[in-house]
Amino acid sequence: MLLQVKDVTRTFGGVRALDGVSLSVEKGAVHGLIGPNGAGKTTLINVLSSTIAPSSGEVLFDDRPVHTLPAYQLAARGMARTFQNIRLFPAMTCLENVIAGQHLVAPRPFFPRLFCLPSATREEKGYRLQAMACLARVGIEAKAHFPAKALSYGERRRLEIARALASRPRLLLLDEPVAGMRQKEVEDVGSLIRSLAKEDMTILLIEHNMAFVMGLCSRITVLNFGRTLITGDPDQVSRHPEVIEAYLGVSENHA
Repeated sequence: MLLQVKDVTRTFGGVRALDGVSLSVEKGAVHGLIGPNGAGKTTLINVLSSTIAPSSGEVLFDDRPVHTLPAYQLAARGMARTFQNIRLFPAMTCLENVIAGQHLVAPRPFFPRLFCLPSATREEKGYRLQAMACLARVGIEAKAHFPAKALSYGERRRLEIARALASRPRLLLLDEPVAGMRQKEVEDVGSLIRSLAKEDMTILLIEHNMAFVMGLCSRITVLNFGRTLITGDPDQVSRHPEVIEAYLGVSENHA
């Protein structure tokens, strides 16, 4: 398993946002994380990416504990994420936003850059080409020189994915990657995720678009009130009575 979450709890005052959550994500899998609003999904992603620390429990990445690491060290080990609330540099161009995502994997020696040596110029050109390739993968290379604030909501979501890809992650955490997108954009992002999985990238995603999740994920974990209801394949999850009740507010017999 590339990622293992073991009995993770996170409290905020007297509120248990996560209550003994455990899950495992296989290398190369597309694993869905679903549940009603307030189920603890984003809190779990925040714990996994070291945005916040767990109150108890542990997180293993590549069989090594990582829940005590700062976020930048975890990112350097190969974990990247997007955010439910988009976090971009709005006045910077799309290309500049993606280049910013390369800072952990693209060393920039100080003195060659200070004196504009040819080696620094060549490296800078390479970084720009790599950033353009990331923009092309998400279908917005034509907007490379537009400021991020000029993009549509769906395009900004894709730009965040491109920036995450710039760090060359082994595990990509996507928090509502197709929220606010048109159907064609949703289909394109689905195709992108499938292609990344074929290249052995592992993906854990939160999404409320159930058709998207069920058609894309090989395994799905359902959270409700901070606890794990079930982990299984799409068919198992869709037929589970507690999952039906959590989403629809009725039992399966009365659906």
